[in-house]
Amino acid sequence: MKIKKYGNTEQKIFDMAKPIADELGYDIWDIQYVKEGAEWYLRVFIDKEDGIDIDDCEAMTRPLNDKLDELDPIKEGYIFEVGSAGLERELVREEHFEACMGMDVRAHLFMAVNGSKDVIGTLAAYDKESVTIKTGEEETKLSLSDITYIRLYVEFDFN
Repeated sequence: MKIKKYGNTEQKIFDMAKPIADELGYDIWDIQYVKEGAEWYLRVFIDKEDGIDIDDCEAMTRPLNDKLDELDPIKEGYIFEVGSAGLERELVREEHFEACMGMDVRAHLFMAVNGSKDVIGTLAAYDKESVTIKTGEEETKLSLSDITYIRLYVEFDFN
């Protein structure tokens, strides 16, 4: 995996969305401008301490949509979505790793290590080339190039 940096379009949208998110008490987790099939999608993922609900998404969508219409930073047509980053959000930016230090994560690997493609534990360290995940008393250092993705890990108890 590579640490994501905003492209030109994503950076423009971030610069437009940040003041709106700040005013509403939200954090911008990520911005994606991607082509899926024949359609372009602009996705803004938001977060706040006590979680995001549909009312939060609507509160962010309305003023940001007005700003997008006013400034028209994207020339082609696109589908605009605002959503929650989610409980098991993917860590893709340097600030994500910094914010999630000490939290439980799942790293999914390209190739199995010790018979498994998943390493689940506590994010103990991060640098631009590797992460260290603590599982029990052991620490496993993984090269970012060996990782498909890293997400926050939440274990659900259905009993």
